Amino acid sequence: MFDTDGVAPSPVRGDVPSRRLMNYQWLIDRVDGYIVEHSRTVILLFLVATAVFVGGLGSIETESGQQQFVEELPSFQALEQVQEDFDTSFSQVNTTTTLVQSDQNVLSRSALLDMLRTQERIRESGPLRVEETDSPARQVARTLDPDARTLDEQIRAIEGATPSEIDTAVRRAAEDDRATFRSRLSTDFNRRSATASAMESTVTHRAGPGAGSEGGPGGASEFPPNKEERMERLVASEATASTIRIQGTPPDTTTTTLTVVLPIALVLIVIMLAVAYRDLVDLLIGLAGIVMTLVWTFGFIGLVGIPFAVLLIAVPPILIAVGIDFGIHAINRYREERVKGRDVAESMRLTTDQVSVAFFIVMGTSAIGFLSNVVSAFPPTRDFGITAAAGIVFTGLIFGIFVPATKVSVDRLRERYPIPTNTQTPFGSESSPLGRILAGGVGIAERAPALFVILVLLATAGGGVYAAGVDTGFSPDDFQPAAETPAYLQSLPEPIRPPAEFEYVKIDDFRQENFAQEDRVLMYVEGPMREDTALERLYGAGRDPPPTFERDGQYADSQSIATLIRSRTRTDPDVRRVVERNDRNENDIPDDDLSQVYAAMEESTGEDDLAQFLSADRRSALVVYTVDGDEPNDAITDDAYRVAGDLRYSAQPTGNAVIFDEALSLVLETVIQSLVLTLLGAALFLVFVYWAVEGRPSLGVANVIPILVTVVALVASMRAFGISFNAINGTILAISVGLGIDYSVHVVHRFADEYAERDLYPALRRTVVGTGGALTGSMLTTVFGVGVLGLALNPAVGVFGVLIALSVLYAYLTSIVVLPSVLVLWARFVDEDRRPTDPLDAPAT
Repeated sequence: MFDTDGVAPSPVRGDVPSRRLMNYQWLIDRVDGYIVEHSRTVILLFLVATAVFVGGLGSIETESGQQQFVEELPSFQALEQVQEDFDTSFSQVNTTTTLVQSDQNVLSRSALLDMLRTQERIRESGPLRVEETDSPARQVARTLDPDARTLDEQIRAIEGATPSEIDTAVRRAAEDDRATFRSRLSTDFNRRSATASAMESTVTHRAGPGAGSEGGPGGASEFPPNKEERMERLVASEATASTIRIQGTPPDTTTTTLTVVLPIALVLIVIMLAVAYRDLVDLLIGLAGIVMTLVWTFGFIGLVGIPFAVLLIAVPPILIAVGIDFGIHAINRYREERVKGRDVAESMRLTTDQVSVAFFIVMGTSAIGFLSNVVSAFPPTRDFGITAAAGIVFTGLIFGIFVPATKVSVDRLRERYPIPTNTQTPFGSESSPLGRILAGGVGIAERAPALFVILVLLATAGGGVYAAGVDTGFSPDDFQPAAETPAYLQSLPEPIRPPAEFEYVKIDDFRQENFAQEDRVLMYVEGPMREDTALERLYGAGRDPPPTFERDGQYADSQSIATLIRSRTRTDPDVRRVVERNDRNENDIPDDDLSQVYAAMEESTGEDDLAQFLSADRRSALVVYTVDGDEPNDAITDDAYRVAGDLRYSAQPTGNAVIFDEALSLVLETVIQSLVLTLLGAALFLVFVYWAVEGRPSLGVANVIPILVTVVALVASMRAFGISFNAINGTILAISVGLGIDYSVHVVHRFADEYAERDLYPALRRTVVGTGGALTGSMLTTVFGVGVLGLALNPAVGVFGVLIALSVLYAYLTSIVVLPSVLVLWARFVDEDRRPTDPLDAPAT
């Protein structure tokens, strides 16, 4: 091999292989042979493989919502056990719709009638499969007339009452059923004046044939079909001035995000690739490689049964980013040889000799970064890691073998036929403006590398201290769009334009602002419920409740088999006699012969009522506590576990607050674990690879330094911008390592090749200018192509896209600006084979 001046290589190259662990050149030569001599066969084999993966695309299943992130938590599994053991009132088989009424006074006669008549029209609609309706309006009507059980009877009760009678009934309902009645009225409810500005009620639907038992798109929450639209028509049909709104199902932001983001990303990527390639045929080859990578990756998840969840939206931009980088490097390096007058075969052999090793290193370190997510406590994060790692391997194969083989075939056709050629010059040269800008980092490395690296390390240490204060979060709001979409998205063409507003979110925001956020803690208790002291334990655990639990006198406001029995003793003499006979301390909680008590209750109320709180085998029970939903989740969870400890049975708290708090506690743990595994795994891999292929393991350490700077800069930026780690962006540090290594590997590996043939500074300048041009094209395409995720309607995905774009930008800057100085220090103080005798060698080519 000769350098650009036709000078024979330095004898230094001959000294290096003796320190290598293995000779890998035979394998590269074998691959070169297939690419150059059998390019059409290679293309055919890859097309056949693509057809196989296309078959997996039809098997992809989708998941959405936050449930997928928490399904393996003990608290969520307890919730599933509750749904299995107890009455369906705690399951998701029946679905609910919320009606929200707002007016000057929703407790006035006209507003109450509006709500009742609306509920009646909904109840009479067969397709809506209404099982039950409930509202404060019905409670007021029953207070006026205890015998008014149907909606029609309750409407007549309100119609026949005077305003003063209605006000009295409101005050009495608020007193008799304080927790339930007041929780469904806005916080400005005034009992004395019997006024409130908002009311909410629920409609329960029976899930029918084909309706799933899970929430979220495609599950029972969307059954009956079009229920929201049907109910809105019923609200407006006879009451055009109605102040009632329907809150249906959460919007499917995954589909909407893909519709908005992918076309914009595609346009930006094509534009940036056109600038980088400046040749239509090469552009089409690069795009074909990207499309093939995506088909292989998503065909793979269909074949192995990985569901498509919201986190996998980030996989295409990542693979596109790496694919663009590989494509630009391969084509650019090939053009560098072609402009020297070499033929197609020789140019491609020299290209693959160099880029194949770099691609392998990037592929290995990136895959390690993504696979580190398999330690995550969140199943979608583990699936993301596996999918992204597989995609990276596919990207390396396609852009390392298929794209070069296609380029060889096309250029040979160009020699025979007049296929249009725009340009075949490399992107960036020393004399170009871009080349002069890229050489800035080399200029620093020539003059004061040690001082510059010390300043960078000090800034990184300070940034690390600042970054340690970054927050963590896990909330349903992470998965919910803003109520109104940004105005700039409304200027998009009609096919991809998102809705101007999401009514569900708008109503949800209204409820958050105007209603007390009451929540429940479900206590799943396992133990012998026939034991004499069982009910005393269940009820006694709520005595003197912790601060976040709502109180009913000296006890927590709760529902259980114990409270159900106490309530029944007031209305059923037969049950009262049995309870009194088995109540040794006369507190209305039986503590003897509970089997007899349960039998009396079953005879009085039926097994269904009992099954709400007591399992059929009498081995588990459910206690439902009312808690203050405005309190922090961690405080509610701590109090819930305190009450669980007082039960003296095996008790697992569950409910939204507990589940989300447990998920939050795992976010930071997952982030740290994946980052440590990524850095450790990548560093060991790089040290091994550079030992194996270059005989210089210390180059692997130099390769990692820019990545550490990138990670610290990214986390510090998160804190500065007020971005918290959550279940989705918790993978960002592993991703930043995986993508960041891409940039530094290309620089370090190209430097090792150049340094083997020329002096330090000429080698460094040729490396940064030659490789930097490709890196710049890759960085710009990735930042704009992935940054478009910032337009995502799902806020977590939008933030995720911005963070990926930032990580790529930081990785690029550290590779171009910081890494040259690191390599100079490595050459001066670490490399034993060849230390520069003059640290100020003139940079000559």
